[in-house]
Amino acid sequence: MPKSIGILTSGGDSPGLNAAIRGIGKAAIGQHGMQVIGFRDGFRGLMESRLVRLDSSSLSGILTVGGTILGTSRDKPHRMPVGNKVMDMTDAMVDSYERQHLDALICLGGGGTQKNALRLQEKGLNILTLPKTIDNDVAMTDVTFGFDTALGIATEAIDRLHSTAHSHHRIIVVEVMGHRAGWLALGAGIAGGADVILIPEIPYDVEIVAEAVRRRSRRGRHFSIIAVAEGAMSRQEADSLRQAEAKAAKADGKKAKRKAKEATTALWAAHRGHTLRLAENIEALTGLESRLTILGHLQRGGTPSAADRLLATRLGAACANLVAEDVSGVMVAARGEGSEPVPLEDVAGKLKLVPLDHGWVQTARAVGTCLGD
Repeated sequence: MPKSIGILTSGGDSPGLNAAIRGIGKAAIGQHGMQVIGFRDGFRGLMESRLVRLDSSSLSGILTVGGTILGTSRDKPHRMPVGNKVMDMTDAMVDSYERQHLDALICLGGGGTQKNALRLQEKGLNILTLPKTIDNDVAMTDVTFGFDTALGIATEAIDRLHSTAHSHHRIIVVEVMGHRAGWLALGAGIAGGADVILIPEIPYDVEIVAEAVRRRSRRGRHFSIIAVAEGAMSRQEADSLRQAEAKAAKADGKKAKRKAKEATTALWAAHRGHTLRLAENIEALTGLESRLTILGHLQRGGTPSAADRLLATRLGAACANLVAEDVSGVMVAARGEGSEPVPLEDVAGKLKLVPLDHGWVQTARAVGTCLGD
């Protein structure tokens, strides 16, 4: 009997998802004679058995298309909104998997998807995943698909902002996506020639940032570009968050854990809008007019780059080959120009952050870029 596999996309949309779906499907059908179905809108579609048959015709023409033809959602198997309640719907997903007589389910997504996929694996399903996110923060893989496209978009935005910053003698603060990891802001900042780059891994001192701007002004350069990851924090904010997270980790008992978690959530909520406050503070400290540009979802949209199409296609094809070899419980990681199956338990719940001694950090410092510390 030919094998039957399911595919779903979960979490935020990302360039390269359709290329990955196509890579899996074409290799599974053409090379291994498998049957392929797609579940609509992530884990919710799996729960509700909302599916579409994927054949050569439906996979044709999607390589260059952004987003995902299957749709996506951020629903979690163990905390699924159903009516007015939030319920654990993991068993319903297991039932859906079994009703479709699947031999494997492939989940395309970022860090949250890896954790949710592991939950289904622990329920006895044959699960494989692919690493997708523009943040490039999935552990155990060299790179995630979606990152290269977003990097190009963010870099082009910084390039374009240079001319208006120069013309009006302004400080332009550019907010780039990256909640916990600063890969995107750091890479785009270096590639776009930003004068200051602020990332979550390196808490900043606003006085040091302001002095870097003033120093440029004294040299006759009356404009500056500051690339800021959305999760970048001042030293004071970072210290408060570390203390709150440490307290939450040590909390004993449901009530104590809930209160500690609420304190952490409150700190993140207070952090919203921090780039606007940063722009205002730098303007006050330097006397130079500042403007804020938030790139937001622009970084996720549009046609995937050639690099992302290539990466997503080869990981997808490698995934189909692993299914044919009865391998499951793994994420298909990019490793050099090849791929490597990594146990899901080694990936789930972990983040790939920017090491403080990473080559990109050293490069930024070497060319005189201020990192806020």
